[in-house]
This record gives sequence, structure tokens and C-alpha cells, in this order.
Amino acid sequence: MGGRGSDYSWPNPLAAQSTATAPMPTDFRAAHTTDADWQTAVDHCLEQLGELPAGANLGFLYVTDAFADSLEDILSRFVAATGIVAWTGSVGIGILGGNREYHERPAISVMIGVFAPDSFRILPTLGAEVDALPDSQRAWIRQTGACFAVVHADPGNDRMPQLVEELADALGGFLVGGITSSRGARRQIAGDVTHGGLSGVVFSPAVGVTTALTQGCRPFGKVHEITECRRNIAIRLDGRPALEVFNEEVGEALAGEPSRMAGYIFAALPIRGSDTGDYLVRNLLGVDAGNKMIAIGEHLTTGDGLQFCRRDRKSAREDLERMLHDLLARTGKRARGALYYSCLGRGPHVFGEDSAEVRMVQEALGDVPLVGFFCNGEISHRRLYGYTGVLTLFT
Repeated sequence: MGGRGSDYSWPNPLAAQSTATAPMPTDFRAAHTTDADWQTAVDHCLEQLGELPAGANLGFLYVTDAFADSLEDILSRFVAATGIVAWTGSVGIGILGGNREYHERPAISVMIGVFAPDSFRILPTLGAEVDALPDSQRAWIRQTGACFAVVHADPGNDRMPQLVEELADALGGFLVGGITSSRGARRQIAGDVTHGGLSGVVFSPAVGVTTALTQGCRPFGKVHEITECRRNIAIRLDGRPALEVFNEEVGEALAGEPSRMAGYIFAALPIRGSDTGDYLVRNLLGVDAGNKMIAIGEHLTTGDGLQFCRRDRKSAREDLERMLHDLLARTGKRARGALYYSCLGRGPHVFGEDSAEVRMVQEALGDVPLVGFFCNGEISHRRLYGYTGVLTLFT
């Protein structure tokens, strides 16, 4: 399956070499809990974190949307209790910590780590243009060669696809992260609680990272050429009416019952220039039976490819297993900490209940601190994905 074109590794020249059987690194800590009261939840997390490692200087914080309105208070409490002032994170309808997923209930997941001095900078919120990046931050990026960032995005910003591309290009590197998911306040953390744009933390090459993406949908049929389109409307594929092509590929049973395709059949847009079969999954928004056209959740371009794909548990599990195997083989050392960003449409909807998806990840990593959330879209390299999982290891 696709996704390997979104792999990334940066060796850490400052880190001591270790092996997969080495003792667990002690410079990262993670905690997670669920409780109706945010103060009690914070207290439980602080108890789990215990005595912090010397030099802890960066925190990752994720809360479910039940705590969205209390995020400023939650962050302030962690800052006061840990002495760490640099934080990043987001709100999610679902979050994860260790081998647990938290859906439809108030919960907090937090990780703190020790990073080399001057090896990272909090990325302030970019709402309209990457050019708004402060001069001091640009100077630091140039001086250190920083080219990797963990970012969180506000779903209400219409320029988000462009902002992601522009920031990746400005760094000359790689982004990972996710779009905030929330039924209430859509908030992110970048030092302070923020909203409205793209924010997070940028790392210098002194920080070793390895990252990879796993797809949740399997393409079927051939890749068709978009021979006529208008904005997000596919009019003709391979010179034929788009709906005719689509109906032939999904078969008579599904073609006759469009309601059965919702959440099951999607469009797969191959990434131009990828030599690994990487693709973007986008929703099918509707069909015009009279004009035989298809509406897709992405701007289309004549001459590009379009394929159809289906979401199913077996292929999603197989690709997650493939990604974990490949990622650990590339890492060559035990991870210090990990971030996992998965799509809202995955988790229990694809892998089943009892935190099945994140359990697969944690079991493969071993006893490595792990946090993350379920996104409204995942960010890998310079693109917004859907129905994927993005795993990043600090090495």
C-alpha cells in the first residue's frame, strides 16, 4: 500500500548509539488518564509522571474536547507543576496515551522530554502567511539547519493546505502533525493556548527523528486520467463520463445503492512524482446522475490521476503492521519517545474497540512513552492526508 513516500529519518549525531534491547531511556515521561474533573485528571497525570528527569524542557499535551474550554487552566497547572514553559499540543475528539485510546470522555495525555539546549523553537501561530514567521525564528532556522516540525492546525483556516506546503518549503524539510478535532473550541498549544492557524515546534538536526505514514484505504481498479474537471468535480475520466467509470469499478450492487458507499468508498489521488505509490484519500461528496459527474473533497487538475479505494479493517491492519516493521528497521535504536496522529475515521471504526489500533503501535514499540490524538486530517511531509496514521519516533 502507499505511504512510504512520507517516511523521514534524521540521524542524531549527539545521541549515543543503542539497540532495541537496551534499557528504556529515562529522559522522556508520559502519563494519561480520564476523569470528569480536569483538576483531578491533571493531578493523576502528575502522579504518574513522578520525579521529572533533569533538564526536561518540552511538553506535549493533548486533551479531549470535553476539556477544551479548560485548556488554558490545564496548561497553566502543568507549567507551574513541572517548571517547563515550552509546550505544544491540541484538542481531539479522541486522544491516546500508551496503549489506551480515549473516545467520548474527558481525558488528558501528556509527555515531557529532555532535548539538547537550543535544539528546538516553539512555532508561533501562522494564520495567513508563512512570511509572518518572526525574524529571530528565521535566523535560528538558518543557523541550525532546522528542517523538521511537529505541527497542529486549526480546521477553520481555509488556507491550511497552502500553509502546510509553504512551511515545509520554508524549512526545506518535513512536517508531521494533525488538524484539531473538536465539537467545541478548536484550540492548539504553542507555548500558550492558541487558535486560527498552524503552530507547533521546530527541531534542529540535533534531535534525531524517524517518521512514517500508514494508509487506511486500499486502492482498487486502475489509475484513471482526469480528462475534464471543474474545481472539485470530476466530469470525464479517460475521456468517458466520470460516473460511468466509477459505477463500473464499484460494481452493480454498490452503484445501485449510493448510500452504502458512504464511509466505505473514497477517491485516491496519486501524488505526482512519488515512486512509492503514495496517494491522498479524499471523500466522495456526491454524484450528479443526470450529468454523470462526481464531486470529490479536493481541487482537481486535468491530467492528474484518480483511482478509487475502499476502507477495510484487514488492509488497514496489514499496512499498520508493514509501517511499524519498516519504521523500526530504519530506526536501528530504541526510541526515546513517540507521537502518533491517527484519523478520526480510524480507531474503533476500523480497528475495533479496546484501543486496538494504539495497542498495535505500543506493542511494536515496547515500553516507550507514546502520546497523540485522533485528527480531522493528518499532516505528513508537506501534505494533508485522510484516513492515515502518522508515527514519529524521537531517537
